[in-house]
Amino acid sequence: MLNITLWYFCNTVLVAWIHPIQCGRSPNEENLSLDSSCFSSPPVNFLQELPSYRSIARKRTNILSRDKPSGTLLKPTDSYTCQLEEGITENLDSQSIRKYALNISEKRRLREIQETQMKYLSEWDQWKRYSSKSWKRFLEKAREMTTHLELWREDIRSIEGRFGTGIQSYFSFLRFLVLLNLVIFLIIFMLVLLPILLTKYKITNSSFVLIPSKDVDIQCKVYPISSSGLIYFYSYIIDLLSGTGFLEDTCLFYGHYTIDGVKFQNFTYDLPLAYLLSTIAYLALSLLWIVKRSVEGFKVNLIRSEEHFQSYCNKIFAGWDFCITNSSMANLKHSSLRYELRADLEEERIRQKIAERTSEETIRIYSLRLFLNCIVLAVLAACFYAIYRATLFSQEHMKKEIDKMVFGENLLILYLPSIVITLANFITPVIFAKIIHYEDYSPGFEIRLTILRCVFMRLATICVLVFTLGSKITSCDNYSCELCGYNQNLYPCWETQVGQEMYKLMIFDLIIILAVTLFVDFPRKLLVTYCSSWKLIQCWGQQEFAIPDNVLGIVYGQTICWIGAFFSPLLPAIATLKFIIIFYVKEISLLYTCRPSPRQFRASNSNFFFLLVLLIGLCLAIIPLTISMAHIPSSKACGPFTNFNTSWEVVPQKVSTFPGSLQSLVHSITSEAFAVPFFMIICLIMFYFIALAGAHKRVVAQLREQLSLESRDKRYLIQKLTEAQRDVRN
Repeated sequence: MLNITLWYFCNTVLVAWIHPIQCGRSPNEENLSLDSSCFSSPPVNFLQELPSYRSIARKRTNILSRDKPSGTLLKPTDSYTCQLEEGITENLDSQSIRKYALNISEKRRLREIQETQMKYLSEWDQWKRYSSKSWKRFLEKAREMTTHLELWREDIRSIEGRFGTGIQSYFSFLRFLVLLNLVIFLIIFMLVLLPILLTKYKITNSSFVLIPSKDVDIQCKVYPISSSGLIYFYSYIIDLLSGTGFLEDTCLFYGHYTIDGVKFQNFTYDLPLAYLLSTIAYLALSLLWIVKRSVEGFKVNLIRSEEHFQSYCNKIFAGWDFCITNSSMANLKHSSLRYELRADLEEERIRQKIAERTSEETIRIYSLRLFLNCIVLAVLAACFYAIYRATLFSQEHMKKEIDKMVFGENLLILYLPSIVITLANFITPVIFAKIIHYEDYSPGFEIRLTILRCVFMRLATICVLVFTLGSKITSCDNYSCELCGYNQNLYPCWETQVGQEMYKLMIFDLIIILAVTLFVDFPRKLLVTYCSSWKLIQCWGQQEFAIPDNVLGIVYGQTICWIGAFFSPLLPAIATLKFIIIFYVKEISLLYTCRPSPRQFRASNSNFFFLLVLLIGLCLAIIPLTISMAHIPSSKACGPFTNFNTSWEVVPQKVSTFPGSLQSLVHSITSEAFAVPFFMIICLIMFYFIALAGAHKRVVAQLREQLSLESRDKRYLIQKLTEAQRDVRN
């Protein structure tokens, strides 16, 4: 649309100035209204001197010798205006007139043409056109209303104006996770908790269906509810932090759901199937939601990352929001644009610095990066080994009687893996943030590389913990363990104990965030403010809001939520409350204790990369959940799957109750004969879209080249107009 407008401008200016001169009149005469007497086309020889025409002619000459041209070479004559009008009037039905880059008089004339065309339509076509307009207006009004209902809208806009779009993208990402966890909790609540609560409190005329007894050894059904063993007043606090004691037999954990279903008047609600489907539903919803937001961010990133000069022009000439009427919001918008321009200039400075490097400087910087990456690998290896030893030590000493331990030893054994993981997650981002400053990367690449390193470390810690727990659960040393299929002596209800580990990681992560904010950030701010004369305080400086560390913190918490939601159904609700608390704590810390980063970051790149990291966390969460549901035997002493060897067996058992034709359809869909052609079709569709994306990219490159040529045309026309005015004066 922009190039159409530029061509329309060029033709209008050319006809308005050059042609009156050729007719022997001055441009200042009254008869400047493009009357038909002087609306003949300018000489073609003059227009063929345009730079864009010459460039197209050269390309056309080059391809004529190879193949047949696909179309005629466009000449910028006066017929272009008529073609423009015809093209616009043909698309009046599909697009609104206000979307076209035309002046008010042209839009009014097009609207008159549209109203004239309406008179010759049938009543059915007129009704369809009016209903389509009404529906579009309703959708626009609905979008405007929903923008005012966004969570933390004013807070995030204020943060954007004061600290830039990079930090604003973190808080927007945090808001997305709050909404995601809330939806996940609603799914689990509707499918699992709601039927139980309706029956338990006699809200509906329904009853519980108990799990039928099965020929299982009595040793596998022994499940003593564990207790912390503390008889002092702080025992409830320990239980609250660890999920043991009074919390273990609540709806918070897997072991509480020991019924087979809920019997209503007309049907029986299958609770095991609903429990499994709720897990599949929230994983599928998370995947689709993240992919949808990633595609939107990728399109913005693709548009803005191609041409840097275009980004400057968009911010300077088209970056202002003319709907702003409040002076404070105008100041916030000024600050936001200023920070974005600073980020663009910083990245441009880095690119120029890279382009001006000599061979010696390039060798030196790459040697330094290689040495620093060896240090990063050493730090990661040390963290993994520490987590492995801590987890192994904790699991080996779980067989001791807790009552025989003193309080400190008991606390250390229970929370040692969580403490080591939390300390590793707290220390390594600080080390990585210090190392990255010496590697001389651009600000955007610094965020991505630091996040990748922290992602590898943080998610690997969860892998170490889950792998150790899985190996201990499936390891059998006696006859009763082999009889039940899992280590029943150490893990009588292993799903609940895995849920307790995830619960402890989530609670400890929140405690660490609150403790760092209260006991590190605020005292540091006070020391920097009131003791700034000390040299040590000057070197320490004010706290800087580290985007990679904060993003990895919430991605780490969300990954724990995805893994633990199957073993602890109320964990998404806890995660929602946790992220709400983190939002306000981080906002207060940012406003009163932190300073803007001296190296600014662009939100368009960051948003896409944050979601990509979150997608990696989701894929990591799916792997242990799939293994636990399909391969590890389910507990025989607790949970809704006591009569099944694995949790997944409820699906084929339910399919076996379907009619024969439906069973054959399901089996054919899940067979290899259907999977292989389906996979081939998916690959073909993927290759098609890849080729289509490549074609679109080439078209975008051609359009950008055309815009560049049209800017040269404008300079050429201005030069010719100046010469013509000089000749008229003479």
